[in-house]
Amino acid sequence: MTTFTRDRFTWLAYLFLAFYGYFLNVLGPITPYLKAELGLSYTVSSLHFTAFATGILAVGLVGHVLIRRVGRAAALWIGAFGMSLGALLLLAGRSPVVTIAAAFCTGLVGSLILAIVPAALADRHGEGRAIALSEANVIASIACALAPLMVGWAAGLPGGWRLALALAAGAPILMYLGFRRATPPPAAAAAAQRAARALPRGYWVYWAALMLAVSIEFCMIFWSADYLETGLGLRRVDAVQAVSLFLVGMIVGRLAGSRLVQRYPARGLVLASTLVAAAGFLLFWTTGDAALGLLGLTIAGLGVASLYPLILALALGAAGADTVQAGARATLASGTAILALPLVLGRLADLAGIRPAYGVVAVLLAGVFGIIAATAARRPVQQPT
Repeated sequence: MTTFTRDRFTWLAYLFLAFYGYFLNVLGPITPYLKAELGLSYTVSSLHFTAFATGILAVGLVGHVLIRRVGRAAALWIGAFGMSLGALLLLAGRSPVVTIAAAFCTGLVGSLILAIVPAALADRHGEGRAIALSEANVIASIACALAPLMVGWAAGLPGGWRLALALAAGAPILMYLGFRRATPPPAAAAAAQRAARALPRGYWVYWAALMLAVSIEFCMIFWSADYLETGLGLRRVDAVQAVSLFLVGMIVGRLAGSRLVQRYPARGLVLASTLVAAAGFLLFWTTGDAALGLLGLTIAGLGVASLYPLILALALGAAGADTVQAGARATLASGTAILALPLVLGRLADLAGIRPAYGVVAVLLAGVFGIIAATAARRPVQQPT
């Protein structure tokens, strides 16, 4: 295997994804505070996730056009600084109209990062893309785990939970000062892009699995704090901070995944990870004991961890030359998942309670396993290493 080398852009890409992940994952921990301050129902609370996801969908549909027009480097910085501005609007909002609109703006502009980083890393590292994507998601998971801790810490300070958004909003300034000369690789040549305009069927099979995997991850992140509070009896501040257990599990899982993918096929690792996630989720969902629930949440994070980066690597490997469009369409999968599933779960929680509603996650896990198992029975499509 060719030695995997991390250049300055690789590290910058990791930081971009971490920055994006922090703001995406902070929505879940701040939801109980928004819900209490603004008097929102589960359904209205979930509109923040829906608005953010609508922005992701827009990037997934047309983001590749903007990226090709202004270039990857400019689009990345637009995404980072635009996300900070949206976050500042969110923390300033005192009505659901403003906070939901801010979530939309944050998702719309910030998701340029999500569309560019995986494709740029795939172009930079070629057959090592699964390693690069796994490592990028390790760093992102650390930032994600900090989000609920920061919210819980800030909630006890004079500025309240909003301080967790304000402090992170300045990160792009530091990133620009340190890495402004690090540039992403150019996209594939125009002729290759035109030839690959219709993404192959194999890509879309993995795209479906990717959508389900993202749905699982964000159903857990967005609603587990409420579940721990109302279903298992934890205090709100403890429930919010306990979400970090899921994210710590994801850090450990992605660290392990970034090493295992150098030795084992990505497809087999996805199947094994799905089984681990299912075991943890069933413990979390079925127990009435808070300690066992927290253990299950951690195990679920361990299993869910590698689903997104490894399935994304499989999808990009199946896409051929058009990594710009493939990256944007992968963003569409994320947006569809975040748009639909947390809203569905929130609506079901309003109707039947949050414990029965969480059964949706078991169905999603079965779907991921079934799709990837079906691809294993066929001829492999450009298995990443």
